[in-house]
Amino acid sequence: MQSVIDSAWALSVYRGGTRDLIRGLKYHDKRSNLPYIKGLLQAAEQSAGVGKLLEESVCAVPVPLHEKRQRERGFNQAELIFADWLQAHAVPMENMLRRVRQTKPLYQLTARERMANLSGAFRLESEVIVRGKTILLVDDIMTTGATLYACAKVLKQAGAGKIQALVLASDQG
Repeated sequence: MQSVIDSAWALSVYRGGTRDLIRGLKYHDKRSNLPYIKGLLQAAEQSAGVGKLLEESVCAVPVPLHEKRQRERGFNQAELIFADWLQAHAVPMENMLRRVRQTKPLYQLTARERMANLSGAFRLESEVIVRGKTILLVDDIMTTGATLYACAKVLKQAGAGKIQALVLASDQG
């Protein structure tokens, strides 16, 4: 996975309160959790590494949901989590990727099954130019990294320069 993702950062561990905040937002539309999530993001600004990610990035790209899932949920949680924070740091969010097919829920799959499940699931939006750009790929959770890898692979194949990943939480830790 290192070959397409230049660096990956998780701002928290996916346990306890962070897990509850993400699950509440994602599965129960608890937008009242967003101020607490934004507090985590603001605390992350103290990290020199996160500040460098923001300075280097030309734009941020949220991991997309399939259109059916987004209609059901009413939002993309990666966009909701990061949009205001990135805007405050002058990093535009661009929907450069599209999820072109539905995939099985990943929590039920092994790392190898996740990679196979996500193969070919993402496409670059037409007319998007990524050549040479440093892109910050954002998502809510990282477990095996398969989703981030699948997205980064599409961006790299389109000529993107550096790809950095930033997630709110990871269960690796």
